[in-house]
Formats: sequence, structure tokens, C-alpha cells
Amino acid sequence: MNPDTPLLEVRGVTKRYGTVVANDHVDLSLHRGEVHALLGENGAGKSTLSKIMYGFTRPDSGEIFVAGNPVELHSPRDARALGIGMVFQNFMLIPALSVLENIALFLTDLPPIVRRDAVEKRIREFAARFDLGVDPSAQVRQLCVGEQQKIEILKLLLARARVLILDEPTKVLAPHEVVALFRVFEALKADGYSILFITHKLREVLACADRITVMRQGRVAGGFGPGEADMQRLVTMMFGDGGGGKPAEKAVSPPLQHGALPVLELRGASSRALGSETALEGLNVRIGPGEIVGVAGVSGSGQKELGDLILGLRRLAGGSKWFCGVDASSWTIARMRQSGVAFVPEDPLVMAAVPGMTVRDNLVLGTGRRYWRGATIDWRSLESAMTDSFAALAFPVPRLDAPMGALSGGNLQRAVIAREMAHEPKLIVALYPTRGLDVRSAASVRDLLRRVRNGGGGVLLISEDLEELAEMADRLLVLYGGAIAGEFARGAWQAEEVGRLMTGSRELAHA
Repeated sequence: MNPDTPLLEVRGVTKRYGTVVANDHVDLSLHRGEVHALLGENGAGKSTLSKIMYGFTRPDSGEIFVAGNPVELHSPRDARALGIGMVFQNFMLIPALSVLENIALFLTDLPPIVRRDAVEKRIREFAARFDLGVDPSAQVRQLCVGEQQKIEILKLLLARARVLILDEPTKVLAPHEVVALFRVFEALKADGYSILFITHKLREVLACADRITVMRQGRVAGGFGPGEADMQRLVTMMFGDGGGGKPAEKAVSPPLQHGALPVLELRGASSRALGSETALEGLNVRIGPGEIVGVAGVSGSGQKELGDLILGLRRLAGGSKWFCGVDASSWTIARMRQSGVAFVPEDPLVMAAVPGMTVRDNLVLGTGRRYWRGATIDWRSLESAMTDSFAALAFPVPRLDAPMGALSGGNLQRAVIAREMAHEPKLIVALYPTRGLDVRSAASVRDLLRRVRNGGGGVLLISEDLEELAEMADRLLVLYGGAIAGEFARGAWQAEEVGRLMTGSRELAHA
């Protein structure tokens, strides 16, 4: 094969869903030995394009080429047979099985009777070659997210993939794990692999990408070669207006209201583990009026359980919970919500929406009886309030009669956030509120959280993005294994230090 021939290429790819054009005559190529970053705001068409390249979705028109040859991809099996692999945001692993067993289940070239030593030898060879060290005998459920991601990459390499499509691979990684992933990229590039890196983190793109393609409204807006891009040029190409939107709120924290009752306080709060969930152990958490408390931790450290405990989804096994000076340990979810607690969960589609109902119907959920007039709902008042909330966030208003489940992940996140922020909450519990949002939408969410803080409300911000936490949080808590591993004031911590605490390496951190 000519070395200049792309390993994977799409030409003129178009995909429509009804009247919506998700991809409009898209051209994209992935060459041997490069990291090609794919950027774009929510709804730009990145996910649709990656699904087409992996055989999940068939285009309405256009061509796909592998190593210069035209192909048709009817399924991911076809893509894998041609050397195309994909690592999804949600890993496809079986927690109860070992690393070796998970990889063996993915391989199609094994004999009827599998020799474990032969599979283990292959795993160790590839792991050593590409700096992907994992223990083949380890149980997946015992591994951190970074190690699980290594397994997903090893699965593809052992299955002879030469093109790797990675969808938001750094979203749940600690800083030193991101650095380790980029070292893996370099090793793969040196061996001629091609990597499509889909992400919203522009600094990471600038740090590791050889080429960058930007999509906007289903089309390719343009691209950059090595050394051509900077932050402002990327934002301008993504949005066409340099980011637009309202001016950002000042990042400076207002003075805390000394002596004022905390908006929320957990005193020695504990909860039991349910199934594979994480038990919480003796948490002491205080959120004052006019304060943003950030929470850092790798996936599975207790972030979801903390949010559930505050909202009332999870019962206390010990300790107490106080809201605005009142013992709220036994309060129901409805009472917490009616008292002024807004909640943005980590999985809005599962936790905060009913996919089969319309956007309009979903917007009235969680608002209690605010819009009820006797036995009917005042839809006009609801739509007016929600339109104002979307406008405050600089979000476009989705079609209100569309099914909620038909929205893209980012647009669904926008709708949930607009609903939760519509009524001046006293406390916002936000788990990864900017995850999956483009740069402009994420900035709007951060601005609104600051406005709530500046207006005397409390914010609990759980995020895997340490840059976001450094920008937003007045205090930072680090969770590990359901306990608080460290606490820092604004400006009194470094990413490497926090990253070590996040992954349990306490002896390497200096609290």
C-alpha cells in the first residue's frame, strides 16, 4: 500500500434523520501513524460520523475506503474485520471476569479450546510494547478507570485493529492518567497505528493531535495541520463567532457569609453499599451560602452516592444531614426538591428524563405543583419560564414536541440543566454538568453556577475536569473509596497532587 494512502477515509458521507441532516457531505481521512482530533459543538455530527466509520450506522450516501479500497460496513463486525476498532465512553467490560477473560471473549481467532497461557503471553507482549501494563489475572471490578481503558485498547490491538476510534477517552481520567494515555498514543503512532481522538478538551487536542478537523452543523468547517491551531482559532472555527454568548461572570469568589448557617451540612454521614455501588464512610461536608465546593475523584469513588445521599435517594446509615440549619436526615426527595435543591445527575437520560415523553413533558417533571392549576397544567407559564432559563444559559430551545430520547447527549444535558436552574435554587448538586457539552455551552453553565454562588446560593460541583475545578471551586474535596482523602482551599493544590489522591496514592501526595 502506498504510504500516503489513508488507512480509513470517508468521502461525501451524508446521513439524515427525518428532516435533520446529521452529516452533510463529510470528508475525513485517517493516515498511518497520526493522532487526528475531531472537534465540534453538541449536535455537530461527530457521534454520527464515528458510528458510520465503525459500522453502527449506514450512511444515506457517500463512500468509505479502507487502505484505499471501497468498502461497505454493515456492522461493527465488518469494521473490526477490516482493522477498525472503537473504544466507547462507556466501557464494554464484564466486571466479574478477569482481564484475560474479557479480552479472550472479544477475540475471534482463538481455537475451540483456549490455552490461557497463550492468551496471557499475547496480552503481556502487547502491553509491554505499548506501555499498557495490566495484570491479566486481575478482576476487572477491582481496577481503576485508567486500567480498564487500557484493557479496551488491548482488546482492539489483539484483534488486529490498525485504526482506533476513541470517544472522549480522557473524560474520567486523573491528570497523570491522561499523560500516560498520551504516551500510549505516541507508542501507537510509532508503530503505524491511526487514532481518531474525539474530545471536548481543547488543551488536550493541542497537546497531542497531529491534525485537527472541526465540524459544525453536520459539516466539516475546516481543519488544522501540525502547529497551525491555537485555542482561539479552534473556538472561532467551532462556533463561527469566537465563542459568542454573554460575558463571563467574574471568577473571583464573593466573601463568605461568616456566621451564616450552611446551606448543606453532612456530619459523619455514612451509607451502605448497594450491589456494586460504593459505601460512604463518615463524610463531613459543609457548603456555605455563597460557596462552590468542588469534588474530585475517579469514577466509582462515591460521587454518585454522595449526590444521591444529599437528594434523599440514599438513606443514611450513620451521621446526619442538615439543610439551612434544619435536620433533614429523614426528608423525602420531594421535600428536598421543594425546599430548593436542584440536581444535575451524571446520567441525565437515566436519572432526570423519560425518553419516550416529549421535551415539554420532561420540563414539567421535578417542578412539583408549581405549574398546576387545579387538575391542569399551565403550559404557557411553564414554556415562558423554561424559555427564559434556556436564554439565561445561552442554550438554543429544542423542539418542545420532540421525544426527549431523540435529543443528542449534549442537547439532553442542556434541557435538564435549563429545567433545574429555572427557579433560583438554594443548593445545586451538579454531577459533571459540563460533560458532553461544547466549549460555549460549558462556559454558560459555569457562568450560571457562579451567578448562583454570587447570589448567596450553595453549589456542590462534582467534576472529573481538574481545570474546571481549579477555575470554579472555593474549596476542593477529594473522594477516594467513599471517604474524603483530602481537602484544599482555592489555589492551595496542584493537579498532580490531587490526581495521586484520586487514585489512592496517598503516600505520593502531600495534603
